[in-house]
Amino acid sequence: MIFAFSVTPLGVGEDVGEYVADAVRVVRESGLPNRTDAMFTSVEGEWEECMEVVRRAVAAVEARAPRVSLVLKADVRPGVTDGLTSKVATVERHLG
Repeated sequence: MIFAFSVTPLGVGEDVGEYVADAVRVVRESGLPNRTDAMFTSVEGEWEECMEVVRRAVAAVEARAPRVSLVLKADVRPGVTDGLTSKVATVERHLG
């Protein structure tokens, strides 16, 4: 499974990078395959382990912000591994 999610602190002003970094740090320390871009962080693994990482990422931001917004999207596709890389490779091949 691939989970793409965004954790945004609310009530802390416009500059939220340091808060988002707390969430991304949780994801990177999880050991699961992951990727962060300007809008989302994606993590790949089994349902329970991904949801636990998302929960901990939200908690990391919640520890410093009075309110947190979470946007979550999941690609539930049993039996697929390395989706973070293979899905992008397929698009690149078609752009070829």
